[in-house]
Amino acid sequence: MGRNTRKRRMPLATKAVAASAALALGGGGLIWANFYASAGESGQAQNQTKANAAQQIATIDCPDVGQQLPDVPDRARGEVDGELASMDQQITDAYQSLVNTRRAQAGDAQYVQNTILGPLKDRRKALIDRIKLEISRAGGQVPGNLDELAPCSGRPADQPLPTDGQNGDGQDGGGQDDGQGQDQGDGQGDGGQNDGGQGDGGQDQGGGQTPNDNGNGAAGPFAEDFVNINDVQPNSRNLPNGLAANGRSGSKGSFTTKCGVNENKLYNSDNIIVAPGVANGAHHMHDYVGNQSNSSLSSDDDLVAAETSCQNQGDKSSYFWPVLRVQDGTQEFDAADQGGGAEGNVGRILQADEAQLRWVGNKRSKVVAIPKLMRIITGDAKAFTNGLANANTSYSCTGFEDRQSTDKYVLCPEGSKLVRTSNFQSCWDGQNTDSANHRAHVAFVQADGSCANGFKAIPQLQVRLVYDVPTPTIENGQVKNPYAVDSFPEQLHKPITDHNDFINVMDESLMNKMVKCINKGKKCT
Repeated sequence: MGRNTRKRRMPLATKAVAASAALALGGGGLIWANFYASAGESGQAQNQTKANAAQQIATIDCPDVGQQLPDVPDRARGEVDGELASMDQQITDAYQSLVNTRRAQAGDAQYVQNTILGPLKDRRKALIDRIKLEISRAGGQVPGNLDELAPCSGRPADQPLPTDGQNGDGQDGGGQDDGQGQDQGDGQGDGGQNDGGQGDGGQDQGGGQTPNDNGNGAAGPFAEDFVNINDVQPNSRNLPNGLAANGRSGSKGSFTTKCGVNENKLYNSDNIIVAPGVANGAHHMHDYVGNQSNSSLSSDDDLVAAETSCQNQGDKSSYFWPVLRVQDGTQEFDAADQGGGAEGNVGRILQADEAQLRWVGNKRSKVVAIPKLMRIITGDAKAFTNGLANANTSYSCTGFEDRQSTDKYVLCPEGSKLVRTSNFQSCWDGQNTDSANHRAHVAFVQADGSCANGFKAIPQLQVRLVYDVPTPTIENGQVKNPYAVDSFPEQLHKPITDHNDFINVMDESLMNKMVKCINKGKKCT
């Protein structure tokens, strides 16, 4: 049977479409209100407003409810996924209200709490109650801490917000500031009316697009999100999920599948793994190679029957990742759409020059076959607010690949190309092809290369993408024409939010060939 029904579910908060259209500047994305540029303001009023602006929050930080649900009964999974997608839409709406009410915030220190965060808490609580009910009805165990995840906080700006195009001195835009903004409080909202809207939040359009914001409304990236590759120390990357290849002794072979670079221009902002059946479940655009039928509506049967861009027609697997864009003012096909410009993902979509999909072994043992239709996600699209625990994509430059950066985008010298790398989990629980939080069924190897907790070693997918990217310029603390990964709006295009997705749709013959090749220490294609 196929995984999904054919009904395409829209998040409950569909009012965001109209809100986003109002926020778009000719398809150019979200805007910060230029809140103290009014011609009638006095110098004293401007100074006071600027002081208030410096204290304003930049984004909304919400606990990730989905990551606290490692075990949801199968018959409740679809409904729970839908509620989680609606929760993502609520955050998107709240963030859009945040960026569109800067003038009101500057005049009222409690505006964000009372008008945005308080009602958001109530709406999230209503969805959490539904999730708890659905899990209980299906005979599952509800985690005891879910109610504690309803409140969100305001996260202060990592650098001053734009003021008439001047960004001030700027602070570290790539850092992991855990500081919390406004008191979460017990804001009174609509008592659980879960339409995802932001109430009568006093939307003010302000003075239009801020100069030098690269077209996305100062939602990032910032100059502080970039580092010269020469300033990255060789072999210094030290994150929980390292990039070292596994195949050294136990199973030393490799298998490379060639599936192109998305020459077919297959894009959408769905996420069939996290939000099956939900339109715009990712809130950012994906590149797809391999399987040509990946959308929120695709069932398992659709994936198996699909065409593939892979040279080996036995590989119908779906390999997909967020697109990379240059924020150069280009009006892409999605400039006014959800997932694109209406949610701050603006500029020219870059097509990779190379997309290397390579599978390697395990340094301590043989590998076993990956089960059909296994889903794996590496990295975390919400790492800016979730933290580094699951961050696992890095940036480098050709000729410098001993230098890898995860919390910064890199500036490559002339003649060098950008390299974007993701290595997947390579230990499997031996039973499940997915899990409720899309992580618990797979794991990374331990420090010695072995799999823990009875997990089995499977081939590790390593994705290496190479791009010819114009090097951004940084002048007076501002970056011009930066490149950035598509992201959820509130994640501000931070490099640590990069991630990669895989669904195994190899036929049995090809999978067995890959496993045999790796276990025998051969290099195969």
